[in-house]
Amino acid sequence: MIRNSPSSVECDSLQATIQWVALEHGPRCLIATCTIGEKDPASLQFIDWDEIKTFKTEKRRNEHLSARWLLEEALNEWGGIDCSKLMVSRTEERAPYLQAIQGLWVQPTLPNLSISHSEQLACVALVEHGWAVGIDAEPLSRPPKPTVYDMMAKGEELARLRSGELDALWVWTAKEAVQKAARLGMHLNPRAIDISNVNDGNKISIENSIFQLRNLSNQTYQITLAWGLDTRPIRTPEDDLLDATRVAMNSGDDWTVGCSTVRNNG
Repeated sequence: MIRNSPSSVECDSLQATIQWVALEHGPRCLIATCTIGEKDPASLQFIDWDEIKTFKTEKRRNEHLSARWLLEEALNEWGGIDCSKLMVSRTEERAPYLQAIQGLWVQPTLPNLSISHSEQLACVALVEHGWAVGIDAEPLSRPPKPTVYDMMAKGEELARLRSGELDALWVWTAKEAVQKAARLGMHLNPRAIDISNVNDGNKISIENSIFQLRNLSNQTYQITLAWGLDTRPIRTPEDDLLDATRVAMNSGDDWTVGCSTVRNNG
């Protein structure tokens, strides 16, 4: 059952607020948030111990662990997903995505995701396979300073920011969300993303993709969602090998020729 109103899930010191969001053209989309707190990494599924060792502060560690716990809760709400068989990987541009644990040789249909954390808030967005999503959050009390406007905008957009016609925090989070949805991060220059409207209703063209925006803010944080069709789906080496095996099996050829197992048992 899809809920439009938020629900809560509590575990130890963390509490997740989960909400299904209705999007244009109907892709399933779920947003989860929680206040950042302490979490035992041994209790979590999506943990990279080598990555945890690189964190230099307790704050960064708590941000990471809270977001990974929140991702598990979001996937549990999504339904039909066994987190114990999944891992979080990253593209070359550091965009996170879900994949089956290497060696299981399965191809589950998984939602795409985006993760954000700022101050005391962690956010996770999930969207159904075939779509891309990005989410960004910043405290309402911490808008960008005018001195950075020319780093994030140009031309008419920059003039509208300086005049106050465009809300700087909305523009900042919208650009960050689009960078994440495009899976490019700062490889996509924020000045190349034109936020023409004050709020929802933007349609932003990036290469072959068109992203839309949704304002999901609460009383404390500006939370902005970007989504669009996934025109650059992520593929893993296992995806390629499984597809090649499937093609060979369906071709009618003896696809076992050359397999070391078959040769050794022959």
